[in-house]
Amino acid sequence: MVAGTERTLGDFRQYLPDLSIPRFTTMKEQDAHEYADAFKTNKQPPWVHALYMHWLKLYSDSFKGVTSDGKVEPGLYQLQDDEIPIDKIVATANTLLGLLSDDQKKKMLYHVDSPEWRTWSNPEFLLSDKGIRLDELSAEVRDAALAVVQSTLSPEGYEKALSTMRINGFLGDLVKSPRVMNEFSYNLVFFGTPSADRPWGWSFYGHHLCLNVFFYKRQLILSPWFTGAEPNLIDEGKYSGTRILYREEELGLRLMQSLSDDLKAKAQVYKEMKDPAMPPGRWNRDDQRHLCGAYRDNRIVPYEGVLASAFDASQKELLYDILEQYLLFLPEKARKLRIEHIRKYESETYFSWIGGYDDSSPFYYRIQSPVILTEFDHHSGVFLTNEQPGKFHVHTLLRTPNGGDYGYALRPLIPPIEGAEGTEIVW
Repeated sequence: MVAGTERTLGDFRQYLPDLSIPRFTTMKEQDAHEYADAFKTNKQPPWVHALYMHWLKLYSDSFKGVTSDGKVEPGLYQLQDDEIPIDKIVATANTLLGLLSDDQKKKMLYHVDSPEWRTWSNPEFLLSDKGIRLDELSAEVRDAALAVVQSTLSPEGYEKALSTMRINGFLGDLVKSPRVMNEFSYNLVFFGTPSADRPWGWSFYGHHLCLNVFFYKRQLILSPWFTGAEPNLIDEGKYSGTRILYREEELGLRLMQSLSDDLKAKAQVYKEMKDPAMPPGRWNRDDQRHLCGAYRDNRIVPYEGVLASAFDASQKELLYDILEQYLLFLPEKARKLRIEHIRKYESETYFSWIGGYDDSSPFYYRIQSPVILTEFDHHSGVFLTNEQPGKFHVHTLLRTPNGGDYGYALRPLIPPIEGAEGTEIVW
């Protein structure tokens, strides 16, 4: 463990909010739907509502994908066999559908090409109510919904997802608002009909956990995803000791500290977390230093920092150790193939840093290449009251640039279905 980490993990207790203020007394009385409706109607807080309206504007644009210069680089992705257990995944999905009412099924099933796939978001506000919400289901149906997630992810990835959900429940208890934030305050929605040989997928989203999965046969694309925690440690109760995102923190800091002074200077694009040298828009109250969060499907993110080709062997090993953590949700074979694909673009892979790099300073870092973009950021408080970024509030995300998110880059490669008269039918 990095020196000073144990001290910073417990620091969140000094930033517990005053629950007597209107924000929390009102939130305590509302369920998730009332909370979202009040937000949209009353437009409070104004800065969050302004961000939501900006998201809707971004959503109106057709999907293009994250790029470094506004131009999608073609030919980066191909159909392949990830050896995922697609028959088992389809079976669990159909078991869930068999337990749903007709009205629930209508909410659950969207077309595989539906733009609604892009309406996930990580705040606690239920801004897009699609599919089924786990905290509104019977235990049987909820378990069946979670079985879909479990059958898709690696065992360690599923445990990470559960830990994120449990920490969300812990935060809901801390602020006495479990009807809005709890262990099961997440939506699951299907895009397309579950199938072992035709494309489909699912989205699972809520506060601090958003997963988007596209399937075609035994291949999957798990992108974009978002994982966060405030705080990132449960220090009491049923799940005491649960902790996430510390490996990403430790490995990132270790890599930065291992660099020569010259490479540190190249990697560190801003010295302060909210640096006066940042251009307008480089920091905002919601995403803070993140560039590719919710609704940022078409963001232009220029390369910056230091090229991985400048790293020595041990530093490259650290880089791929970090990426292993970011790909933890993927089943083993899919993760291995993804790493192999990323390695092909090592000479075009950049590592960039914001903030200090001593043991106690909060920081942001990004790994970016033509085929992957990951971000790590220490945030200031949203429910906790720390005005400066704290190591106990972490946001992480992954994008697949150049049209790779939601499996879009693969879709033109999938053969169409032949109709009875030999005409092509769009799948």
